Amino acid sequence: MPIRFLALIISLLALAAPAFAADTNHDIKGLYLLTDYPAVTVQPGTTSTVSLKLRNYALVPERLTLSVAGVPQGWTATLLGGGQPIAAAMPATDDSVSFDLRLDVPKDAKIGTQTLTVSADGATSHVALPVAVMLAKELPAKLSLQPQLPELRGSSRSSFEYTLTIKNDSGKKLLVSLAADAPRNFDTSFTEAYGSQQLTAIPVDAGKSKDVKLKVSPPDTVDAGHYPVVARIGAEDAKASAEVNLDITGEPKLTLAGREGLLSARATAGSESSIPVVVTNTGTAPAENIQLSGNAPNGWKITFEPKTIDRIAPNEHKEVQALISPPEKAIAGDYVTTLTASTRGENGTADFRVTVTTSTMWGIAGVGIIGAALLIMVGAVARFGRR
Repeated sequence: MPIRFLALIISLLALAAPAFAADTNHDIKGLYLLTDYPAVTVQPGTTSTVSLKLRNYALVPERLTLSVAGVPQGWTATLLGGGQPIAAAMPATDDSVSFDLRLDVPKDAKIGTQTLTVSADGATSHVALPVAVMLAKELPAKLSLQPQLPELRGSSRSSFEYTLTIKNDSGKKLLVSLAADAPRNFDTSFTEAYGSQQLTAIPVDAGKSKDVKLKVSPPDTVDAGHYPVVARIGAEDAKASAEVNLDITGEPKLTLAGREGLLSARATAGSESSIPVVVTNTGTAPAENIQLSGNAPNGWKITFEPKTIDRIAPNEHKEVQALISPPEKAIAGDYVTTLTASTRGENGTADFRVTVTTSTMWGIAGVGIIGAALLIMVGAVARFGRR
């Protein structure tokens, strides 16, 4: 059985061999000198680099001498490989070697176009690539924008700050305008990297970079979710943009009120009164382990039944009883008590106006005292009036 299986494997490999051989065959054969940009613009008095690649298609490797012809007087043309000057290259079969042509152009170079020819010569191969170099006093404006941390996470009350790097690849200083496209009701502003002054534009020197901060403030009522913001910069005909993202997590938001939204109640001095309180979660995340507390005038007692609420889902409510006891000697009138519900750093408060009335027993006692006083007075008048 193993012999038959082995024979089957060998047969399959024999059938597949022509296919593998076909994959290694090339329709292209020869030596090629390539570049992505065979025509470049350079400013006098600057240094520019052209990336090159020497490609070997199906040829036996050989040593190739590299050279540059047509270099104008006063210019310096250097071939660099691995960061060092080179004079030869040797790409393997079906492989390539990358290197650079560095051009140092003098300040007094005449404006115009110069053609330099890069060549690779071997015993059996020769290839050449012309590179057109156009000199211009000022290069076209060119900007780039790169965020350091493009995605941040937080709640709707968080302040999202992104550091953006503006690079001016132009040959002159540019005044770069700043703008941002954000979802509706989102506030955006730009400031310097180490300052608080808001900006609408910032100068960037030629060939230099500058950091700015983009601050994004979402509205308190925003739902949890992923929100993109596009930062845009521009100067003259150059434009650039970069996208940053806000990952907003849900959070609870508590409000308190009486039944049907009432914020008033009645209580009797010296007695415990039960006031229904409705706690509502208007946020975007469940409120859990909600602690209830109250602040009332001196001598008052406030407790809750129940003392805590386990959980309130978004857009739902729970009712509790606030047990309020004014002191026995409280004077009749209106008082303000503040009730609070707290969860995970979120506090909801409401001020209730409590109208206090005196106890009925105190009223009866007062009437009795007044009646007794009247009787004493009447008796005194009757007794002393006869004299």
